[in-house]
Amino acid sequence: MYYSTQYSSPVGLITLASYNDQLVGLWLEGQKYFADTIPNNLKEHHNLAIFNLTKQWLDNYFAGNNPSIDTLPMAPIGGDFRQCVWQILCEIPYGSVITYGEIAKKVAERMQKSSMSSQAVGGAVGHNPISIIIPCHRVVGANGNLTGYAGGINKKIQLLELEGANLTNLYIPKTSTAP
Repeated sequence: MYYSTQYSSPVGLITLASYNDQLVGLWLEGQKYFADTIPNNLKEHHNLAIFNLTKQWLDNYFAGNNPSIDTLPMAPIGGDFRQCVWQILCEIPYGSVITYGEIAKKVAERMQKSSMSSQAVGGAVGHNPISIIIPCHRVVGANGNLTGYAGGINKKIQLLELEGANLTNLYIPKTSTAP
């Protein structure tokens, strides 16, 4: 059974999802691809240990701290390619950004390919089922374009500002390019 609960945050209402005592989803209200990796309907359950642990993590994060993601048992649902991309997202340092192209090079290396499409990486980043904790908000387009955040560009900026990221060379695109 897949369970859910909600968490009120500075960036809006967040829905958490679990399966077998592991976090499988964290979505911002109105986020694209909301719960698209969950095969069943979610049943509300507000007092599971994984939810309490995740809410504590989120409290620390929104207090401006840098909690370790290693403390959370997570099991994002996705194929090998997406899992590889999401693992790389977990390695992006707090308060830093990386481009889709840089991730594509890392994915190609790890999957022993000669190259990898930045657009394919963008699709995997956009379908990240555990937003914020698996920090897809730290990914930017070439030349500092704040593109492609399924939770919305304004929320991406809020999260980066919270982390103290240097936004000087980043800009908002004229049209939305979210995957």
